[in-house]
Amino acid sequence: MRRLIDRTRFAISTEETRYYLNGIYLHAAVVDGAHMLRAVATDGHRLARVERPLPAGAEEMPGVIVPRKTVGELRKLIEEASETIEVALSDARIRFSFDDVVLTSKLIDGTFPDYQRVIPTGNDKVMEVDRKSFAEAVDRVSTISSEKSRAVKLSIKDDMLVLSATSPENGSATEGIEIGFNARYLLDITHQIEGDGAQFAMADAASPTLVRDAADPSALYVLMPMRV
Repeated sequence: MRRLIDRTRFAISTEETRYYLNGIYLHAAVVDGAHMLRAVATDGHRLARVERPLPAGAEEMPGVIVPRKTVGELRKLIEEASETIEVALSDARIRFSFDDVVLTSKLIDGTFPDYQRVIPTGNDKVMEVDRKSFAEAVDRVSTISSEKSRAVKLSIKDDMLVLSATSPENGSATEGIEIGFNARYLLDITHQIEGDGAQFAMADAASPTLVRDAADPSALYVLMPMRV
C-alpha cells in the first residue's frame, strides 16, 4: 500500500473543477493473465500507473477513487503499520483497518476517465538515461527557466542528449527529435524511479512520452510535452 501511494500520489490533480481526478483510482486489472491491483493518478499533464499482485478477496473489486486527503492521512498512518492492512468497500465508502486504527472515508462520486487511451503504444524512439545524472541535469538547467512555464527542452542527436532552458531575463543555458517538458513534472517522475536507469519512449514533439523504471516493469508513467 505504501508503494502504491508513494509512486502515484504526486500526479493527483488539485483542480477542483475536475473533482474525479482529485484522488487515486484503485481497481482490479488482468495483465498477461495475472490479476493485479492497479493504482492510477493523473492531472492531465502527467499520469502514474503502478500495480501489484491482487490481494485475496479483491477479485470482484469495483473501481474506486480514493480522495487526495484520505490518501495523505492513510500514508501517514501506515508509516509504521504492521504487514497487513484490511480494506473494505461499500458503494460510497472505503475503510482501512490495521493494528488498532480504523480509517473510514467517503469515495469520490465520479467516473475516472479511460486512462488507457492516453497511454501511447507506438512510441518507437527509445532513450535510456542514468536516472540520477539526468535528474541532476534537469534541476541545473531549470534554475534559469521561466518560473511560469518551467520549460526544459531535450534534444537528441548523434547519441548525445542536450538539455536546455531559456528565460527572457537570463538568456539560455545548456548542460544536439527535440521535445520540451515541464521541469517539475519531469523531476516528479524521475524521483519515483528506484532503479539506476530510466527509459523514455517518444514518438514526436507533440505526443505523450512514456517513461519506465528499468528496474520495475510494474510502474509506468506518461508525460505530456510542452511547446518550447
